[in-house]
Amino acid sequence: MMDFLEEPLPGVGTYEDFNTIDWVREKSRDRDRHREITSRSKESTWALLHSVSDAFSGWLLMLLIGLLAGSLAGLIDISAHWMTDLKEGVCLAGFWFNHEHCCWKSHTTFTDRDQCPEWRSWSQLILGHGEGAFAYILNYFMYVIWALLFSLLAVLLVKGFAPYACGSGIPEIKTILSGFIIRGYLGKWTLIIKTITLVLAVSSGLSLGKEGPLVHVACCCGNILCHLFTKYRKNEAKRREVLSAAAAAGVSVAFGAPIGGVLFSLEEVSYYFPLKTLWRSFFAALVAAFTLRSINPFGNSRLVLFYVEFHMPWHLLELVPFILLGIFGGLWGAFFIRSNIAWCRRRKTTKLGKYPVLEVFVVTAITAVLAFPNEYTRMSTSELISELFNDCGILDSSKLCEYVNDFNSTKGDDLPDRAAGPGVYTAMWQLALALIMKVFITIFTFGIKVPSGLFIPSMAVGAIAGRLLGVAVEQLAYYHHDWAIFSGWCSQGADCITPGLYAMVGAAACLGGVTRMTVSLVVIMFELTGGLEYIVPLMAAAMTSKWVADAIGREGIYDAHIRLNGYPFLEAKEEFSHKTLAMDVMRPRRNDPPLTVITQDSMTVEDVETIINETTYSGYPVVVSRESQRLVGFVLRRDLIISIENARKKQDGIVSTSVIYFTDHSPPLPPSSPSMLKLRSILDLSPFTVTDQTPMEIVVDIFRKLGLRQCLVTHNGKLLGIITKKDVLKHIAQLANQDPDSILFN
Repeated sequence: MMDFLEEPLPGVGTYEDFNTIDWVREKSRDRDRHREITSRSKESTWALLHSVSDAFSGWLLMLLIGLLAGSLAGLIDISAHWMTDLKEGVCLAGFWFNHEHCCWKSHTTFTDRDQCPEWRSWSQLILGHGEGAFAYILNYFMYVIWALLFSLLAVLLVKGFAPYACGSGIPEIKTILSGFIIRGYLGKWTLIIKTITLVLAVSSGLSLGKEGPLVHVACCCGNILCHLFTKYRKNEAKRREVLSAAAAAGVSVAFGAPIGGVLFSLEEVSYYFPLKTLWRSFFAALVAAFTLRSINPFGNSRLVLFYVEFHMPWHLLELVPFILLGIFGGLWGAFFIRSNIAWCRRRKTTKLGKYPVLEVFVVTAITAVLAFPNEYTRMSTSELISELFNDCGILDSSKLCEYVNDFNSTKGDDLPDRAAGPGVYTAMWQLALALIMKVFITIFTFGIKVPSGLFIPSMAVGAIAGRLLGVAVEQLAYYHHDWAIFSGWCSQGADCITPGLYAMVGAAACLGGVTRMTVSLVVIMFELTGGLEYIVPLMAAAMTSKWVADAIGREGIYDAHIRLNGYPFLEAKEEFSHKTLAMDVMRPRRNDPPLTVITQDSMTVEDVETIINETTYSGYPVVVSRESQRLVGFVLRRDLIISIENARKKQDGIVSTSVIYFTDHSPPLPPSSPSMLKLRSILDLSPFTVTDQTPMEIVVDIFRKLGLRQCLVTHNGKLLGIITKKDVLKHIAQLANQDPDSILFN
């Protein structure tokens, strides 16, 4: 009588959709596999080569992820830039050129560089001239029509082919990295549709960014490429290490910030981040950034979106306005999270959620109609931030730089602080209106059924506020340079205030208030702008905004969305401070029917199948006998079903009355009885157990740090009950006075 499960069955040890993986089991399976390869490698050259290729496969996978993520990011950048400009006009030299590339070949003077003859606005193309009210109305109409066309195409593609491609994807990726399974979330259809619709959504002029979705795109690349290597294809825990590195590559190409990407993955999205993953993330982020740099999507040979060259050192007294910006960022972040979650909850619970296409149509129409009249909302958000970060030089033609020039006092390239001209005052008004629009429209945009990131809109809000404050402080210093606070360091004719720096600090503060990042945020900001000497102002603003926002509401936007969607995510940052015990949380409760168990050597196939059909649990404890209730191990429902089905097909004499044995040695059978089924190989002999008196804070810690699915509760060695991850989450929700049934998974 052979133990029929010597060969592992296909499907044993895999998971159902919307289930949590068992980290402990996955890690031990990987260690067994590794031991076997190492021991074989001494036997032959072929086995040695296999061992080397196995060790090398992780780095090869990182290389492929970096190349693919970098190429897709370059493609998205170039297409989005072209389609954004398409709303305003078209290039006659070749319709595939965007506005900037179109005017490169033209021989216009520097001051007219935006009006080159090759580029025609829609009114020039249709009416033959670009002046007058009718031309303005036609341009306005074309702008709105293109915006609606792009956003409708995006939402229809998402709805029709890949419903998972909407949103930013970071809350779901955090949940997946904590060990949850959402099939199809990182699949090929999601990748294809997300890439196409991201370009459409960004080009439509909606108040959203492409940075968050690029993390999702990179994770899709990582997940798909995992299928090339058995080691990652068959092990869910190993795959999550790859996805952590892919998330780093995603931020690396989104902002051109490789180190910021690694820190973002570590601080914000990853659940389990060993040292090996840190090195691999570093490598993946490097390759991705290098690939993007060789594609050169911005045409300026730089990775960074908003390159700044501020040369003036900041003064200690400027920390006061920087901290004020931090407070503004924290208040705005908390306000945004509250409002956005309230709106998303409303979408989930009312009829609004049934009409995603109509919602996108309305939001786009309102955004486009409000955006066109104001030149700061008409341009793409990235261009707006770039202009706000810019320090005014002599040749700048933007309204923000229309100061009253006094050329006698100009020394070289550094311009002194000057009086603001009429252009600056107009720009201030327009920026104030843009700020109000961005603040409110983003609340309704984040969460609609198109890919939408939050980094760029948050930074835009902060950058506008910062630039407004910066110009105010600059004018104050110009007109009142004899005041005590300015007298020491800001004499007349000196350049002491840089409004662009205030915009940069404001952007960091608002992004920190919404996402609650600190370390990675500061690193991303200085990699993004190249402003290395401004780390201290950025740190001060990021820290202040985090403190202020935390004082109002504990969770960042991603954690709030995880809770809203009811994903089973055990937050590692939260403290568990209640004095409950394991026996208060375990099931069965006092009045419940007893725990469903399987005995090790006295149940037939029929008995086990009855238990499987009558219950929906994902696993069952195995005990010596019903009387003693002494624990032997734990067996998963999925493994049981697959093994019994397989045995009925392939093994002779297995019928409903065959006895199932989970023991090492089976007793000799009488000649007339049906043959038995040995299933010891699918039994987990080392299930995690705690006693009924264990404090819940220790149990919660065990669940967090080991990534358990379930934990058995014993008393004097007897099995009493079971605590699953779901029970822990429900218990935490109850203690926080939330609805415990909002947690979604089986």
